[in-house]
Amino acid sequence: MAFKTYLILFFLLVNNSFSMAQHNANYDESKVPDITLPDTFVSLRGKLISTQQDWEEIRRPEILDLFREHVYGNIPSDFDQILYSEVQESQNPYPEKAIQKEVNITVSRNGKSHTMRLNVFLPKSGKGPFPIFLLVNHRAENEEVGLVEEGYWSVSELIDRGYATASFHGETVAPDDAERFSEGILNTLYPEELGKADGMRTFGAWAWAAMRAMDYFEQDQLYDTRKSALVGHSRSGKTALWAGANDPRWSVVYSNESGCGGAAISRRKYGETVAVINTSFPHWFADNFAAYNGQEETLPVDQHMLAALIAPRALYFASARGDQWSDPKGEYITMQLGSRIYSEIYNQEVNFPLAFEEIDSPIIQPFAGYHIREGKHNLTWEDWEHFIDFAEIQFKLIDTNGIKFN
Repeated sequence: MAFKTYLILFFLLVNNSFSMAQHNANYDESKVPDITLPDTFVSLRGKLISTQQDWEEIRRPEILDLFREHVYGNIPSDFDQILYSEVQESQNPYPEKAIQKEVNITVSRNGKSHTMRLNVFLPKSGKGPFPIFLLVNHRAENEEVGLVEEGYWSVSELIDRGYATASFHGETVAPDDAERFSEGILNTLYPEELGKADGMRTFGAWAWAAMRAMDYFEQDQLYDTRKSALVGHSRSGKTALWAGANDPRWSVVYSNESGCGGAAISRRKYGETVAVINTSFPHWFADNFAAYNGQEETLPVDQHMLAALIAPRALYFASARGDQWSDPKGEYITMQLGSRIYSEIYNQEVNFPLAFEEIDSPIIQPFAGYHIREGKHNLTWEDWEHFIDFAEIQFKLIDTNGIKFN
């Protein structure tokens, strides 16, 4: 009873601190500091990066390692065995149009194993292989919502458009809790990471899980993994970007309203900040990230560089006008700067010429896209509709040009 009371008090303290941070956050553009961003196209030794070879062999590995060390932490790739088994525990909410699969993915390392759950829906019509959308889910399943939360995970609409779709819940990998985050794969499979300042934490664990989901898709001919999309909203949007940067098997990466540590420029210190994240959610990022609380300008990277790591695969950001906490303008600036990689290195015509204040409709083009909708912080069918429109452009390019990213 005392332990439960302690947990309740802990959650109240964290939630209250988080609410106060939102209330006291800067939402005034005139108070955004003058910023100088690290140059994506200059190596640590001062070499100007202008060719695909120099980007892929020199600068991209440098940037990826800087984010790993200073921001997100490790994603260990070693394990001894991975097994897949199907179970039947939940009722199919779409029996007339979809085949439901509940898949346990069991990973073993050093004599111990951990099982995560992947929920999959495939169209009943058609033989496949089907393009696949994976949602990184951090919202708790409950009796009212059930397995699928309409809008947030638009399974029915994705099935209607001929896509397979899947989701895993972060709780089955690493709990989203400062006290319990290690109770999943960290304690069981990778305990050595807990003692490292750049060790795996919650978002690294969720990214690891997205990789294991892709492992599953690759071994089953029902899925066309050449046409694969990774989707995350809010904290899961931060995860999707990090997972996409580390795993080139995803052909499209979506980050919806992910804010600081996701799609927004950290140095703007607008809305959510590095200090707020590391104070309220110290389990999300590597311990090293806390050294930049209130000192974002000293970071060796910023999020436009993370966006660049997705190339030559496709990248899409989404914002909401009523979600100033996630800094929509900072998200758009990241896309403007990060998407330069496509034109400057990969010779693809990608352009975001409009100022943020001028955007009045989705910008959907090959390789990079952005939209901002009315409303508050959420993942909605309106967002998914634009996601699907964007994916269809990218998947058509894969078909017509034979593009293969992995």
